[in-house]
Amino acid sequence: MDRKVQALLACLFLLTCAAPQHSDDDDGGGWSRSEVGLQDEGPCTIDVLDSTLLTHHQFIEHYAYRRPVILTGITDNTEFRLLCSRTNLLGWFGDRRVRLSTANTYSYRKVDVSFQEYVDFLLKPQSANTLGSDTLYFFGDNNFTEWSPLFDQYKPPPYLLPGTTTAFSFGVAGPGTGVPFHWHGPGFSEVLYGRKRWFLYPPDQEPHFHPNRTTLSWLEETYPLLPPQEAPLECTIRPGEVLFFPDRWWHATLNLDTSVFMSTFLG
Repeated sequence: MDRKVQALLACLFLLTCAAPQHSDDDDGGGWSRSEVGLQDEGPCTIDVLDSTLLTHHQFIEHYAYRRPVILTGITDNTEFRLLCSRTNLLGWFGDRRVRLSTANTYSYRKVDVSFQEYVDFLLKPQSANTLGSDTLYFFGDNNFTEWSPLFDQYKPPPYLLPGTTTAFSFGVAGPGTGVPFHWHGPGFSEVLYGRKRWFLYPPDQEPHFHPNRTTLSWLEETYPLLPPQEAPLECTIRPGEVLFFPDRWWHATLNLDTSVFMSTFLG
């Protein structure tokens, strides 16, 4: 383990143990709040369940292979959330290189910058006319050697699918950003700071979208014209909530605030 990161983690552990617990309405970890145009969280058409009332067997039977679900209280990542404040992440990793990807569906350009440069210059609100190929997004492509001291503090959802293992993807993204529709294997997504709006379709219902247009442009241009039978399942998740999406489900995301988030992919 890098000695600098190890020392910082040790110091921060002592500080957070003595720190008061904050609610989801605290200062947001130093990350910026939503722009005025992104206040609409939309409807929630996905089941939201208290995980204490859902057994692992019920999760497998009713959701794991059938439809998405949002679970509350499934993990307690209060300490990890505090570690992910703006000040803490920049203090540990500001000088580390991170790999950014363009936020379009079928083509991914990679750009390497320092995390400090990303936060200072690229982590800003995005307009609807910005193309996905011009949006640089920090999600996945994490250097696990450098970031493992942080990731080791994360508590993933305990519900696993038979025969799968977990892989983490950590991200920080500005208001108005997100990934357009795509699909892959099943997984969980948890927001640590901010709010993230999700749109999902089952595997046999491919949504209409342009692969180089952002989720924000799709929301403003296509979403209002959808007939009821083509409406997605959707919901906005907040800190303390975990969304599960099944295998091969189409999904797109929109960060309503500057968001810090962790996905746990099941492979």
